[in-house]
Amino acid sequence: MRIRSGDAVALGPGKVELLEAVREFGSISAAARSLDMSYRRAWLLIDELNRSLKSPATHSEQGGQSGGGCTLTPIGETIIRLYRAVEAEAQRSCAKQIAELTRLIRS
Repeated sequence: MRIRSGDAVALGPGKVELLEAVREFGSISAAARSLDMSYRRAWLLIDELNRSLKSPATHSEQGGQSGGGCTLTPIGETIIRLYRAVEAEAQRSCAKQIAELTRLIRS
């Protein structure tokens, strides 16, 4: 599922996966590495997501002695919870159609 804001994808599976990685690793750079993504790409996705929201999904601390980091805000946690719930409901509701589509794909 993707939610658009104008021409941009405000929210989609890649951004949700990135938010989950930020939650797990506590930084954009570590999250990017875990997803085999460049730091720049991850930062741009987080920035695009935060700019599309009424309130940001992440909070970043500048580097320095403590090393900085990035954490999810309550909005970020809510996005993950709701997005994964929609996916689960769609899977349950559309299992027959998904199975039919899967049979059309070469194995």
